[in-house]
Amino acid sequence: MAGTQFSTKDRILGAAEELFAQHGFGGTSLRQVTSRADVNIAAVNYHFGSKENLVNEVFRRRMDSMSEVRLTRLAEAQAEHPGELEPILAAFVEPALAIAQDRHGGGAFIRVIARAYAEKNDSLRKFLSEQYGHVLREFGKAIASCLPHLSKEELYWRLDFLAGALTYAMADFGLIKRPAGTTEAVHRERAARALIRYAAAGFKASPGDAPD
Repeated sequence: MAGTQFSTKDRILGAAEELFAQHGFGGTSLRQVTSRADVNIAAVNYHFGSKENLVNEVFRRRMDSMSEVRLTRLAEAQAEHPGELEPILAAFVEPALAIAQDRHGGGAFIRVIARAYAEKNDSLRKFLSEQYGHVLREFGKAIASCLPHLSKEELYWRLDFLAGALTYAMADFGLIKRPAGTTEAVHRERAARALIRYAAAGFKASPGDAPD
């Protein structure tokens, strides 16, 4: 029975992820989700209670594990490479790019993340801030220890820029496409190295004038 319940819940999450990626959160109805997952509305209510909770759980399913990996990698980077910026950035970038490589819905989830940036959904943003804001704060503290001359405001501007560039790279919307004969894994590794070098240069740049 437990296996059946897990399978049903997983099907609902998978269907919701695909539909949110295609149509957005507001543009997807629970009826569409139940039809795609081949379940009835009672199953959605039983497992999630509401559409808002379903949206949250789509994120939690992947971001819980990604956040754990990021924080583990961060602790390792600080222990093994104290004072070095690039290993900290690698701990942030590489686990996220690994999701994009996941053949079991990773691409759809990346588009869902892009939707979260693009759509005004205060409830979702509150959930993400409460659940995962501590991860960004830990990376902010780690980066600050390498670059103590940066103000907190300047640091968080640059961390925001990194998060945006990472989301764009994960979505693979850009000019650089995977060359013929190059595996997806190798392509992602190159993307990670390029983004880490780029971000490191940005973080190390001299502080500019404060925004008006």
